[in-house]
Amino acid sequence: MLPQSIKRQIVHLDLDTFFVSVERLKNSALVGKPVLVGGSSDRGVVAACSYEARAFGIHSAMPMKLARQLCPQATIIRGDHEQYSHYSDVITDIVKESVPVYEKSSIDEFYMDLTGMDTFFGCYKVATELRNKIIKNTGLPISFALSGNKTVSKVGTGEAKPNGYKEIPLGDEKIFLAPLSIRKIPMVGEKTYHLLRNMGIEKVKTVQEMPVQLMEQVLGENGTVIWKKANGIDNSPVEAYSERKSISTECTFDKDTIDVAHLKSVLISMTEKLAFQLRDEQKLTACVTIKIRYSDFNTYTIQSRIPYTAVDHVLIDRAKELFDKLYQKRMLIRLIGIRFSHLVHGSYQIGLFDTTVEQVQLYQAMDKLRKRFGKDAIQRAGGMGITLRDFNPFNGIRNGDPSKKK
Repeated sequence: MLPQSIKRQIVHLDLDTFFVSVERLKNSALVGKPVLVGGSSDRGVVAACSYEARAFGIHSAMPMKLARQLCPQATIIRGDHEQYSHYSDVITDIVKESVPVYEKSSIDEFYMDLTGMDTFFGCYKVATELRNKIIKNTGLPISFALSGNKTVSKVGTGEAKPNGYKEIPLGDEKIFLAPLSIRKIPMVGEKTYHLLRNMGIEKVKTVQEMPVQLMEQVLGENGTVIWKKANGIDNSPVEAYSERKSISTECTFDKDTIDVAHLKSVLISMTEKLAFQLRDEQKLTACVTIKIRYSDFNTYTIQSRIPYTAVDHVLIDRAKELFDKLYQKRMLIRLIGIRFSHLVHGSYQIGLFDTTVEQVQLYQAMDKLRKRFGKDAIQRAGGMGITLRDFNPFNGIRNGDPSKKK
């Protein structure tokens, strides 16, 4: 806990239209033009779009067919998982080398806690120099804002875009937020926005002047959180990023087996459930690890870095591929396990290049059923008959290495 005399200095960094910007590095002819990244067929989905495309009303997760109709002249690019993940890793390394504490909140967003650095360097100067270093080393545009907390910094970055920077002096948080649309406050999604607009609330200033009890009556606990954010109050810490954070599960068989079909069914079911957990916690993984323990208790693992994703079919294909590479002894197996690591916050977006509108809707429908009726409510045919009680899961995020547990 910091002494009250020490004021926090929090920076939010955000790469502008990240996927589009990477594509423009490869093809400068795309600069200044409406660009859509995502599934190229009419059944595809927009994963990202340039500011020029947004001017036509296009947004991420929109069906590509509708986006084409809104902007026929747009250039459509399928997307390159490998390149986006590569640049995300490069920028992470730069941030890691430059600041004492940082949080990688998504593939293209970071928070940094520079508290105390103003005494020696000047926090705004540190953030500006870091931004310049990222631009110099990658060629990618990036925006940032500096304030006393994560909420105000994130909103500030949105106001600084594109490719800009902003400082909100300590004590000016409410003044800065007051004239903005309530839509700018984190946690105010479409439904909440329309509810507040129907109440005649348009600007943040109105929420600031409302009694917190009224917001709680209308929106429950979220109303209190939104009221605090609107007033520039946010004590949430910058959570130090660790690529070893992971979620995992494993299955120990009652009887050692060599039945490959059954082993893969178990693997598919475990992968499916972990992928659902990723999406439920709004996370993406960049590393898959498979574990096999034979009847002689010798244990082996194999892992593979992948582009950030939370999509079942991508993760299942990689899990089966790794299993086939690892299972070479043809001995009886006592246990198999799977782990997803190098986690960051994210959404479906990174998986939309390989996903159709129907698949996105299917995942959303399946996840809704699981949330309502349990994780085993719906399964792929390949994992049928395998239920969660068969597993020995490591719940939540672990900082250790589950593969070393005996």
